[in-house]
Amino acid sequence: MATIRQQLRDNAVALVSLLVALSALGYNTWRNEQTEANRNVRAAGFEMIRELGSLQQVVFYSHFAAGDERGDSRMGWADVLTIGDLARVMPEDVAGSADRLRETWQRDFAALGADEVAHVRIDGAIDDLRARTLETLRRLD
Repeated sequence: MATIRQQLRDNAVALVSLLVALSALGYNTWRNEQTEANRNVRAAGFEMIRELGSLQQVVFYSHFAAGDERGDSRMGWADVLTIGDLARVMPEDVAGSADRLRETWQRDFAALGADEVAHVRIDGAIDDLRARTLETLRRLD
């Protein structure tokens, strides 16, 4: 009966091949998961940029063209809620910025046409979220 040392020596090529195969499988699985996560973040990020543009239009119409139906805050709520949903796929700093946008919108949307400070706060929250989203998209590999 062969000793364990003898069996290892006789089957060294098979054992090394098995190790290489398992390592390759592990790396491939990890890489596929990473690629899928990046795809999800990328898709959500681009949609967030679109929704932020739509919200920015509502803010501009509400502030600069009072009475124009395109400045209706209900349309802004739809954008803010959609942005919040998309942010759940994004990294935590982006999700936190989306939460701050929602809080700012909730506090200030009613005063948009009449209060310059409300406009500045909402505009700042939009700009912050846009910058964080773009930075996240730039960092994807």
